[in-house]
Amino acid sequence: MVASRNPNHDSKYDLDALLTEQQAAAFIGFTPRALQSWRCRGGGPVFVRVSARAIRYRLRDLMSWVEERLRSSTSDKGGAV
Repeated sequence: MVASRNPNHDSKYDLDALLTEQQAAAFIGFTPRALQSWRCRGGGPVFVRVSARAIRYRLRDLMSWVEERLRSSTSDKGGAV
């Protein structure tokens, strides 16, 4: 996906890379429209407002958002273990 630009970074990906809305949507398997909706009503991944018309998502925030939603069963509501 996004190669690290930091030679001291041992990960294959730059977790602080800023992804476009389209890249972020593809990464999490949703549409850009879903991200737009979540930005308006809340509940989606945190985002960076670069300017009035430019929204970006950090790879680390997308990964964190996905991790927060991991469940072991359909009755698992999440929260403390």
